[in-house]
Amino acid sequence: MALSMPPCPPNGFGAERVRGMRQFGPTLLTFAALCGVLAGPLAAPAPAQAQPAQAQPTQAQPTLVPTGPVRMHGMALVGEPMLPPGFKNFPYVNPDAPKGGEVSTAAIGSFDSFNPFIVRGTPAAAASRVYDTLTVRSADEPEAAYAHLASAIEMPADRMSVAFDLRPEARFHDGHPLRSDDVVWTFNALREMGRPFYRQYYADVDHVEADGPLRVVFHFKNNTNRELAQIVGEMPVLPKHWWASRDFTKPLTEQPLGSGPYRITRFEMGRTLVLERVKDYWAEKLPTAIGMQNFDSIRTEYYRDATVALEAFKAGQVDWRIENSAKNWATAYDFPALDKGLVKKEAVPTRLPNGMQGYGINTRRPLFQDRRVRAALVEVFDFEWMNKNLFYDNYTRTTSYFSDSDFASSGLPQGDELALLERFRDKLSPDVFTKPYKLPVTDGSGNNRAGLRRALDLLKEAGWSVVDRKLVNARGEPFRFEILLRDPALERIALPYVQSLERVGMDVRVRTVDAAQYQRLIDSFDYDMTDVVIGESDSPGNEQMEFWSCAAAKMEGSTNTMGICDPAVDALVGEILGAHDRVHLVTATRALDRVLLAGSYVVPQWHLSAVRIAYWDRFGKPSQKVRSGVDISTWWLDTARAAVVDPARRMGQ
Repeated sequence: MALSMPPCPPNGFGAERVRGMRQFGPTLLTFAALCGVLAGPLAAPAPAQAQPAQAQPTQAQPTLVPTGPVRMHGMALVGEPMLPPGFKNFPYVNPDAPKGGEVSTAAIGSFDSFNPFIVRGTPAAAASRVYDTLTVRSADEPEAAYAHLASAIEMPADRMSVAFDLRPEARFHDGHPLRSDDVVWTFNALREMGRPFYRQYYADVDHVEADGPLRVVFHFKNNTNRELAQIVGEMPVLPKHWWASRDFTKPLTEQPLGSGPYRITRFEMGRTLVLERVKDYWAEKLPTAIGMQNFDSIRTEYYRDATVALEAFKAGQVDWRIENSAKNWATAYDFPALDKGLVKKEAVPTRLPNGMQGYGINTRRPLFQDRRVRAALVEVFDFEWMNKNLFYDNYTRTTSYFSDSDFASSGLPQGDELALLERFRDKLSPDVFTKPYKLPVTDGSGNNRAGLRRALDLLKEAGWSVVDRKLVNARGEPFRFEILLRDPALERIALPYVQSLERVGMDVRVRTVDAAQYQRLIDSFDYDMTDVVIGESDSPGNEQMEFWSCAAAKMEGSTNTMGICDPAVDALVGEILGAHDRVHLVTATRALDRVLLAGSYVVPQWHLSAVRIAYWDRFGKPSQKVRSGVDISTWWLDTARAAVVDPARRMGQ
């Protein structure tokens, strides 16, 4: 139940996975808060051998089936929400956190729109704080959400719909009340005019209707999609009356109207954005909002270059920084303010799945439609050398699309997973059943002879041969492609890989473009290979269609970056969506993971189960840690600390 994330600046992805951002579409997931590491190769599978039994998911306990509609204060995919009706606040916030203060943040790239819901334009990341949603996710529970714009949630016994009773006090920033027709208009606008993502995500919703001004009902096409009620609950609600005089299909160049805790008050397009806290925010005393969004003003400065953004932080122009570069983390923070204790530097452990990060191979290109060719690209990648020489041995190799979770496959398929895969045996590589997936391991010396030999063998099988040190096919055409990047800092990772590819005769170049051009190329699938970050959650669901399905592969702007179109994959995604319990969900997801890995669609890279954050020590933070490691929305300005830090920061210390 997670969105994929766009590729990040410098080198890779840490463990922070933005939660509750799915509803705003992939382009809104901003680098400044999200990024961390990248990953490596897929070895020639080891010979089949006896495997230790794979851990089986815990059997679900039988539950009582309701015979009538159930009214709820919150929803959880498994069991009941942790917090009871009438809870006062989330346990990971300080309910007495003071409001006030100004903070400055940094983002990489640019923006030319405040409409994150469409393909056109490059939206400002901070626009998400302008909107409210029907429910709010808990940052410390797997897949639980609580009523926010809604006062109650109602689910009938047949689960063919979900109803939300709206709070009568909910209103937009212009004072206009938020009502059910706003919800209906938003849903229809997103599905009919928004990014292709929404058509996939809401595909199982038949229609939505207003049942009076304070009640809205989503009617489903079936009752097999267990997470659909949560999905529609996370939808941002837009003002119908405001959009009536504007074209939703075009980039928005004026401040949007919302109902959330912040409004945009000032901006310089592409460079600066200022959010001001709404002083009379209608939801401020709700349990889903108490202790959160505490800063009066949030200023975001956009930088074209990550190095300049780092220097701005060190100069005191930016309050905090999520560090994505292992090299920077090891070498770039040796400055006086850190030595004096004015700046804190922490690697905060996370408790979230890490998904997959790597080089995505665009199988829409004829060059990459042979699996053996893709497998050869994996063989050439030398993770051990990179981790040792570029990343200070910071990272763990990623070997699953669902890494650090129960959904990761391992060994050979057994039991229910094997039985499920048997249904598609004639459509799958025999390796799925006979060879455990293993990535090649080198000695880290940079002399990856064994991997290069395996790559050449695979390429020969696929009809390629080396002639005059150039890899060519039977028609004499060279093996030539391009790696597309959006940040110059990523070139230090790509160029050593290019050198290895050249050793097997490939002609490869690296192309780095700005954020806006990169997004246009990605949306139109106009690339050969590019960085991908595919975030996963505790409960895979609808987003898997967007990641892997044939329909998404053909839909401009989708997040099926690799162009995967495989009947077996589509069927396994269907098994995930229709899973009737946790056991079936785990079984189906492990089977999907195994098939994706065998397809060699990605050159896997690496991950880090921590968030690396540096910040000027002027903030208070709750004592309880969240699963994502860091949740800055719960921080507040500590005036005593700021009184010490701010004067020194202004003097350049």
